[in-house]
Amino acid sequence: MKFMILTLITVLGLMQCGQRNTKAVAEAPEAVQIEESVADNAKISWDTMVYDFGDISATDGPVTCSFTFTNDGDEPVALYEVVSSCGCTGVTFKREPVKPGESGTISATYKNEDGPGAFDKTLTVYMSGLKRPVILRLRGVVHEKKKSLSQLYGEERLGDLGLKSREYKLPGLKQGLMSSESFSVANLGKAPLKVEFADVSPQLAAKVEPNPIPAGISAKMTFTVTADGNLWGKNVYRATPVLNGKKAGKALEISAFTQDNFALLTAEERDSAALPMFTTSTFEFGTVRKGEEVKGSFELENRGKAPLHIWKADSEDPALTVLPMEDTPSGKKGKLEFCLNTGSLPEGETVIMLSLISNSPLRPVVNLFVAGIVK
Repeated sequence: MKFMILTLITVLGLMQCGQRNTKAVAEAPEAVQIEESVADNAKISWDTMVYDFGDISATDGPVTCSFTFTNDGDEPVALYEVVSSCGCTGVTFKREPVKPGESGTISATYKNEDGPGAFDKTLTVYMSGLKRPVILRLRGVVHEKKKSLSQLYGEERLGDLGLKSREYKLPGLKQGLMSSESFSVANLGKAPLKVEFADVSPQLAAKVEPNPIPAGISAKMTFTVTADGNLWGKNVYRATPVLNGKKAGKALEISAFTQDNFALLTAEERDSAALPMFTTSTFEFGTVRKGEEVKGSFELENRGKAPLHIWKADSEDPALTVLPMEDTPSGKKGKLEFCLNTGSLPEGETVIMLSLISNSPLRPVVNLFVAGIVK
């Protein structure tokens, strides 16, 4: 059992790397971070931090994109270095300081020599005034031969609107900021398609460009979620397309994971914050009969200097529920209690991940695991 749990955790970590994962590219083509504030001295905003080349052919040859940043601070900033994750991507940039209010550009060229499949490459950007490097990404899917719009976008179709999916995932969201991302769609009909949205969640904004979409043309559908102080962890936002005035029968689902924002904390405030330390990250309940209720807990100690608050406990399976937890004072021990209803679980080995969103800058998200055998 312990070997199985460690293996699962390792696999989860590898999956997050997303080197050539077609599904990951299809779900997250283009991410826009409205503002990157990770430094003491610099304030930088980007037009995009993930560029999606979309669907290209192996015969297209090299493809090029650019990332533009704006200096929103009061002092000049300069690019020190831009490091590509592999030799398949070349970069060009200028090292001259960028004055406040002005912009700079990083150009990247993917050589497109790896053959068919999805690609996801990173550029690590080192800039003056930033304590941590900025990570930019290039994504896309290379096809051996060119495909028609219906082949590319016909899997999830709402009338003449062609989609690759009705479920979309946005980048991580921090309180006080916005998260925006664009996805490719297509007009599979023979007439222009005006796309509007109804029943839109309050925190969500949606738009399509160009709009109307000309017949037989692809377009960008952009979703923007604004953080809500009452919503933490994973939340699903919805919008129903309205096509040429007619409401589609199915809604689109957009998920985003929200955590606390510590960007403006001083070094002293970080040192004085809460710090949860759990005695174990895995609770093993052994072997139980299907339908049996399992109750357990995770014990922790707050080794920080401020009270620990858990904003939300997100379970990847609704069968696992968490009891409300009081704040844990500095230097004190606490307990996170849970209840697992095994009636809805499949027979065999089970591992359920529980993500805690906390007010700790060093441990903003803590992942715990509940594991056992259901027979």
